[in-house]
Amino acid sequence: MPQSKRIEETAADASRNPQHILTQEYRRTRAVMEAVAAPLSDADATIQSMEDASPAKWHLAHTTWFWETFLLREHAPEYHLYDERWPFLFNSYYEAEGARISRFARGMLSRPLLEEILEWRRVVDAAMVPLIESGAHDDLIRLGIAHEQQHIELLLTDIKHALFQNPLGPRMWSEGPDVPAAQAAHSANTATPEPTQARELGWHTHPGGVALIGHDGPHFAFDNEGPRHRTLLEPFALADRLITNREWSEFIADGGYETASLWLSDGLAWVREQGITAPLYWRGEDHFTHAGWQPRNPDAPVTHISYYEADAFATWAAHHHKGARLPTEFEWEAIARGQDGADTPAAHDPAGGNQLDNQLAGAAAPTPPIPKGGRDLFGDCWQFTRSAYLPYPRFAPAAGAVGEYNGKFMSGQFVLKGASCATMRGHSRPSYRNFFYPHQRWQFTGLRLAKDI
Repeated sequence: MPQSKRIEETAADASRNPQHILTQEYRRTRAVMEAVAAPLSDADATIQSMEDASPAKWHLAHTTWFWETFLLREHAPEYHLYDERWPFLFNSYYEAEGARISRFARGMLSRPLLEEILEWRRVVDAAMVPLIESGAHDDLIRLGIAHEQQHIELLLTDIKHALFQNPLGPRMWSEGPDVPAAQAAHSANTATPEPTQARELGWHTHPGGVALIGHDGPHFAFDNEGPRHRTLLEPFALADRLITNREWSEFIADGGYETASLWLSDGLAWVREQGITAPLYWRGEDHFTHAGWQPRNPDAPVTHISYYEADAFATWAAHHHKGARLPTEFEWEAIARGQDGADTPAAHDPAGGNQLDNQLAGAAAPTPPIPKGGRDLFGDCWQFTRSAYLPYPRFAPAAGAVGEYNGKFMSGQFVLKGASCATMRGHSRPSYRNFFYPHQRWQFTGLRLAKDI
């Protein structure tokens, strides 16, 4: 057999090998996280802007601690902890793993240096590959990959918030976001040209009935996505696009932040106490991005809003779209799965839309994540629902420390669906349940209206 043919067949066999695929997914995810952090100095990677956020260096270390703690320590007898002092620094919230540094003290960790964390990652990666290829711990490895992908998004949103605190408005990447040509010429000292009007809202309609909700199948999902169960839906419609910056500006101009009747009681108190008058990162006609201060595209989806703001906007929007409100997570998932009637051509693609691409790991100049808009159900922004984050019927957390991953946070938070421009493409799915407290808004969060029909 010719050598070239033998190489081709070997490569084809490797591509069909489940362990090879898992190894590649592990390497790809680890590479993307390091690519995201590559523009940062040691000082950039050390700062912590608030208790909700963590330093970039800590994200790089915590994800490595996860692999070392739950895989290598437990299942690779020949492996020794890289530094026995570091688990105290990089454990997040796992009570079963013992004492840990307080959350807000993460920004005080000037040591270990960023370069030391990156070397630790290389050592752990080298030890992980044979463990992955053994095929003995696939479920836990898939959890670890998904966990690291979540922290890639958190690293992006946390460092954005940290850089925003700097009056210089520093850029993480020099390339600016994609805005219309007319807007690209705008600066804080020039008038804003009249941009193109956004298209009208369209609607995905659903006749109501019994919907199957939650994950069920052989592929990975977090424990909070199941068990699959039945939910009764009344007839409704879900908007075919996200709310835009232009529409949010109309809400502001109409006194949205000052009109008490639009707000939940807790939300109104939050607005008044915090002096909230616009989405996070807005300043005049500009907004802060990973590329510094940029002109805001009025027809791009609004983002960095809280649940309180999303709910108030939906109440205000009911004057323009009768019955408008936030969707439930069950309505959103039914549409995502294509359960909206016999004439549905197909479910919505969870890997579609504006999400963080895998090519980031090899890109010389990655494009900063920013919502752009479109007809896709997934991408651009995580979308608030009116559903409280609670366990599904028959839910039970996993045994051991990994059982702390989701279940213990099912109190006082709201479910968000979809994916954002900072979510690794392929990470999300219709059953995915993101969750945040109602006042939090440093994530790429937006809203898609629903209405009763």
